[in-house]
Amino acid sequence: MPCITLSPGLVYYPDYLDRPAQEHLLQALREITRIAPLFTPRMPRTGKPFSVRMTNCGRLGWVSDPEGYRYQPTHPETGQPWPAMPDQALEAWDELSGYPHPPDACLINYYDLQARMGMHQDKDEEEFDAPVVSLSLGDTALFRYGGLERKDPTRSIRLKSGDAIVFGGPARLIHHGIDRLIPHSSDLLSHAGRLNLTLRKVEKP
Repeated sequence: MPCITLSPGLVYYPDYLDRPAQEHLLQALREITRIAPLFTPRMPRTGKPFSVRMTNCGRLGWVSDPEGYRYQPTHPETGQPWPAMPDQALEAWDELSGYPHPPDACLINYYDLQARMGMHQDKDEEEFDAPVVSLSLGDTALFRYGGLERKDPTRSIRLKSGDAIVFGGPARLIHHGIDRLIPHSSDLLSHAGRLNLTLRKVEKP
């Protein structure tokens, strides 16, 4: 399938999901958020709220609160187990990850037009041999990526609805973030905003 290597280990798949596939995945996410509602995570120590809301599906889910960043098997507000991952998400992992074991967690971030995600590394997992697979739905996002050090130079790319991006190998721990959304660049969602799915293998197999 068409792809662009942005840097070693960082591979971009434009238009990975066509419109019917996006709509099908969106329906699955609506059911997931009905069972596991979006919540507002808070920063460790300070308790400052994130600008994104999030939920999870899969065996484990990523959460953040004043006690720290971590993975846990239950929703922090309902106390219920996370819903199962959609088949489409698992199929994307199988197609794009090149990793022989299924993901443990799928973090679902919802960005409204004011939401941002500062530069960070995905490093709360035990297994760094597995890549991170990311799928975008909704408004286009300005995605910024750098290197292993926070001070490394950065570049940007626009991630539009249906795009996928994979961080693996030497790019597994690069810094990355979302600077802003481009309003009304997609009509997939019933209102402006973006959903991002991030599939991760958390525990060593």
